[in-house]
Amino acid sequence: MRLRSLVQRRLGGEPLEYVLGWAAFDGHRIRVTPGVFVPRARTGVVVAQAAALLHRYDRVVDLCCGAGAIAVALLERVGALDLVASDVDPDAVDVAAENIGDRGIVVAGDLFAALPARFRGTVDVIAVNAPYVPTDAVATMPTEARDHEHRVALDGGPDGLDLHRRIAAGAGEWLRPGGSLVIEVSELQADASAAAFAAHDFATRIERDDAVDGTCVVASLPA
Repeated sequence: MRLRSLVQRRLGGEPLEYVLGWAAFDGHRIRVTPGVFVPRARTGVVVAQAAALLHRYDRVVDLCCGAGAIAVALLERVGALDLVASDVDPDAVDVAAENIGDRGIVVAGDLFAALPARFRGTVDVIAVNAPYVPTDAVATMPTEARDHEHRVALDGGPDGLDLHRRIAAGAGEWLRPGGSLVIEVSELQADASAAAFAAHDFATRIERDDAVDGTCVVASLPA
């Protein structure tokens, strides 16, 4: 009976990851629950670029963390980190806390609002997968996303980069001198996203990983 129920849920259009209760990401099983953003393979480009900038015990923020997939992957790749994950969606925060366990802190808040004060001006790397789908394009997404994932995890505003601009404006307050932010974006939006960070005195570069079909902007503060 349970198998039949699972099959019926999938045939009804529910994402396979919700039916199973987990998503595969960077070699890990990440627990997900209905409504919470499902980690995509393309976010591996963020993990790879962030991991290359980190050492054990560095201070890290997984911003717009969703289920905490980036945090879990970085902890595995780098080792112990002084890590805080944050998301505005309380359902995502609950799942991220389960996935990360006692290896980091998970907080609920809008972007940087809930980060601990001790992180201000001291963060080595901020890793981000913020929503970047333009509002009008959400309706064209696969039904598994548009009908099942929370809108707050998908909608990036009219051009998709509202959150990118807000993050660019606020990140400098939290990073240490020489610290970096790595943020996922589509290939077509990468130049505009990089320009948003450059406008706030970040040195930027665009990184592409064809193996996972992922693109990110790496934005660094002067040392």
